[in-house]
Parts: sequence; C-alpha cells; structure tokens
Amino acid sequence: MERLAEMIPVFGQSLQETIIMVGFSLVIATLVGIPLGILLVITQGNHLFPNKWIYHTLNTIINVVRSLPFIILMVAIIPFTELIVGTSIGIEGAIVPLIVYTAPYISRLMETALHDVDRGVIEAYQAMGASRTQIIFRIMLREARPGIVLCLTIATIGLIGATAMAGAVGAGGLGDLALRYGYQSWDIEVMVITVVILVVLVQLIQSLGNWAARKLKKSS
Repeated sequence: MERLAEMIPVFGQSLQETIIMVGFSLVIATLVGIPLGILLVITQGNHLFPNKWIYHTLNTIINVVRSLPFIILMVAIIPFTELIVGTSIGIEGAIVPLIVYTAPYISRLMETALHDVDRGVIEAYQAMGASRTQIIFRIMLREARPGIVLCLTIATIGLIGATAMAGAVGAGGLGDLALRYGYQSWDIEVMVITVVILVVLVQLIQSLGNWAARKLKKSS
C-alpha cells in the first residue's frame, strides 16, 4: 500500500500528460479533419461540387496515411515533427504525429456521417433555391450532428490508444508509465492500475458521446 501511495502523484502526472496530448491533438485534428471530410463528400461525382481530381487526390493521401501504423508514422515523420515544434520527443514531439494520424481518420468518419444525410432532403432544399454553401452548413452538417459527435467520440478513444503507443518513444502519459513501471520493471500492480484508468477513461468518453448524440438526435 505504501508503494501505491507513493505512485499516486506519478499516476496523476501521467493522466494529465495523456489528457493534454489527447486534447490538443483532437482539437487541431478536428479542425483539419472535418473540412477534409466535407471535401471528400461534396467533390464526388454526383454531389454539390464534383471534382474528380480533388476527390481522388484527397482520397489517395488519406488512404496512404491511414495505412501506416501509428508507431511507424511517428518515426517516419520525425524530420517534419522537428521542423514544426523543434523536437521529436516529449509531449510536443507526440502532438504532431498524433494530429497527422488522427486528422485523416476523422475525415473518413466525417465522410460516413455526411453520407448518412438523406439525399432527398438535400435535393428538396436545392429545389427550393438553397445555395450549395447553405446546403453544406445549414443542412448537411446540421443533419449529421449526431453522427459527427459519435465520430469525434471514436476518434478521441483512438487517440487515447495512440498516446499509449507514443509513450514508447518518450512522450510521457499513461503509456510511458505502463511501459517503464509495468513492463520494464514488471510491476503488475502499476500495470493493472494503468489498465483500469484507461478503461474507465474510455467508458466515460464513450458514454458522454452517446449521451450527446442522443440529445442532438432528439433536437434535430
């Protein structure tokens, strides 16, 4: 028990580092991923702004990035990470690859959410004279809000898993704690507590996301 009491500040610090990495990465990845997801939908051949070149270029880039496991991506873009933040280690060094990893993921989830919007609703507003920009922002995004919330919930949980892997290269967080104390030192208690914290964190995020999506669905 004394050992666990001594570890409480360490757990607290690791959890804080994980939340910082997830928070910053999620905000920036969302700002990048949502517009990419919109572009993927509206530039398809039968949609609002059909453009095969833009669609196929974005589609290819997103598929390439998503095909790389996070740990490989993190190593592969070290020069880019150092160019952006000046280091490839620590929290700062982890945020850049986390964004690069998550933004295409969010864009694919956004694409799926927007495709779920009833095409008949879009065509009805087109018949009433709504502009294409109005349809995107007032119809598509509004109708897709529950799906978008669930997409961001899934992306957040995926980010938590990625930050755990980032701990393997000195990024800190719960992954680093589990690796150094749980695996390398074979401290089973630390490993179990880390797993419990991650499970509780994921359950809270998923429950909150489901609740928000239900609220938005009822209000739409």
